[in-house]
Amino acid sequence: MTHLLQKNQELFHRAVPFEPVTDKLYAFDFTDRNQELAFEQIADTESFSEYIQGKLKEHNCKYGIGGYGELRTLYARSKHFDTEDEPRRLHLGTDIWGLPGTRVMAPLDGLVHSFAFNHQDGDYGATIILTHNLDGLGFHTLYGHLSLNSLKNLQPGIWIKKAEVFSEFGMRFENGNWPPHLHFQIIFNMDGWEGDYPGVCKYSEKEKWLANSPDPDLVLQLNRYIGY
Repeated sequence: MTHLLQKNQELFHRAVPFEPVTDKLYAFDFTDRNQELAFEQIADTESFSEYIQGKLKEHNCKYGIGGYGELRTLYARSKHFDTEDEPRRLHLGTDIWGLPGTRVMAPLDGLVHSFAFNHQDGDYGATIILTHNLDGLGFHTLYGHLSLNSLKNLQPGIWIKKAEVFSEFGMRFENGNWPPHLHFQIIFNMDGWEGDYPGVCKYSEKEKWLANSPDPDLVLQLNRYIGY
């Protein structure tokens, strides 16, 4: 399936408004290598948001991006990622950091698989999952940290056209209490999940989870523009 995504990359539309000629991307690092971001800032959503927007302004970037396969210390900010034996810290999607209300578009024709308001602190908040068909094979894309308005009038099975604006970045009270951003994730097998699917896993289980959620840049195709 990963090979199929690579082979058909010319078919995918941008998931967010981005013009390679004029817009720039900033690569965020939220591992323990980032020594300039204190845990107190991460734990306070307003301070965390100021850090994000400050970096984007400093580097004249429209969006920040990153996080796939990243072992993130920042998940200690929420008990949502704690388990009895090992906390979840490995990120399975790509985050696109920007402004609330940023439009989100479908990269490919698809159906609404499911949606939910995952309102626990640190969770996705408003979430939509789409199902796509590519050369006869199905896969899914998950969009987390959306606005509640994005869930209005949705029903499973609704057809979403490629390039259609179907959602937007949410604010902290509706996106799981995070700075505004989109969590984008590819999922091959939903394993019975509806309106939700883990976006962070235990490090000890990374091979299993990363195999089912490959690099989102196979669809997003944004990493090539970092720093330009």
